[in-house]
Amino acid sequence: MNIVVIPARGGSKRIPRKNIKSFCGKPMIAHSITAALRSGVVDKVVVSTDDEEIAHVARKFGADVPFMRPADLANDTVGTRPVVRHAVEQLLDSDWPLKQVACIYATAPLLHPGLIADALEQLKRSGADYVFTAARFSFPIQRALLKTESGGVTPFDPDSIGKRSQDLPDAFHDAGQLYWANHATWLDSTKDIFSPTSQMIVLPDHRVQDIDTPEDWRRAELLYKVLRQEGEL
Repeated sequence: MNIVVIPARGGSKRIPRKNIKSFCGKPMIAHSITAALRSGVVDKVVVSTDDEEIAHVARKFGADVPFMRPADLANDTVGTRPVVRHAVEQLLDSDWPLKQVACIYATAPLLHPGLIADALEQLKRSGADYVFTAARFSFPIQRALLKTESGGVTPFDPDSIGKRSQDLPDAFHDAGQLYWANHATWLDSTKDIFSPTSQMIVLPDHRVQDIDTPEDWRRAELLYKVLRQEGEL
């Protein structure tokens, strides 16, 4: 059984109730649930939450909520991996025959169902520990600048500040959308997501948007509408 785990705690601070706030006509989390179910490679979508209202919305859109997340895993200092690990352990204890497990964030409305299937195929084909979505930095990070305490400027990397952009290697960042791995990999604390044994699927800039502020939210809605109009969602 291939499953998706969607972490969705109730305590969002910068955008209150972010996971179930209406995004282009339906709750934000519903977009992630729908994408997973439409991918054709996911048997079940499981939402890990500590919040009864989120659980109700998740079930309404076709997800399972077979357990409630404990309070010690529902604060803003807990990372993604412990939450997914807890979900995998709970499902194994309930005799779910798990194979591959994906984590999809509740705030990933730009994620295409086909990409979920492509990432799973890459995981199987490559033998990587993890396959996850990433994006390329638009400007060389080696030429970043730091502000000093006195208000001045200093190069982040003095050896690279004078080099041409084309002479510097591309750098990437986590897109914060999708992570596939074998269920046993999620249980192995020695296997990091961001390591030489993982692989990236690099997304174009217009398919990546953090949603942490109201400005992020508005931009994401505009991108979503354009992608829908162009038939890319």
